[in-house]
Formats: sequence, C-alpha cells, structure tokens
Amino acid sequence: MLTKTLRLVFGIFMIIIYLGMSYLLIVNFFDWSTTTTWNIIRYGMAAIFGAYGIYRAYRQVTGIDYYRNRRLEEKD
Repeated sequence: MLTKTLRLVFGIFMIIIYLGMSYLLIVNFFDWSTTTTWNIIRYGMAAIFGAYGIYRAYRQVTGIDYYRNRRLEEKD
C-alpha cells in the first residue's frame, strides 16, 4: 500500500518536472542565446521532455509499470 502511494506521488512529481522543463525551454526561461542553432537545440529538447512527460503520464494513468512489479502483482 505504501509502495503504491509513493510510486503514485513520485510518478506525478516526475510528470510535472518533465512537462515543466519542456515549458521552460519553450519560453526561453534560461535566457539562452537566440541564434538559430540554439533555438533548434532548445526546441528539440523541449519536444523530447514534453513527449517523455506525456509518455510518463500515459503510463501513470493506464497503470503500466515495470515488468518485475507486474509479476509480483500476479502472484498475489
């Protein structure tokens, strides 16, 4: 019970971190240079963080977890 609650809280926290980082990169919060190369890198990293945040949110909502934990639940 405690493990599932901690996993839920940590999962939500990490989703917020990834999507927040994506947002911060899109709005240039870190004040990186606005040359074409840095813009491409910044938007590329924002897309990666955003996509992974959405993927983690999908896994969190559907309950998909690591393979070792699924085997433990099947034994119960």
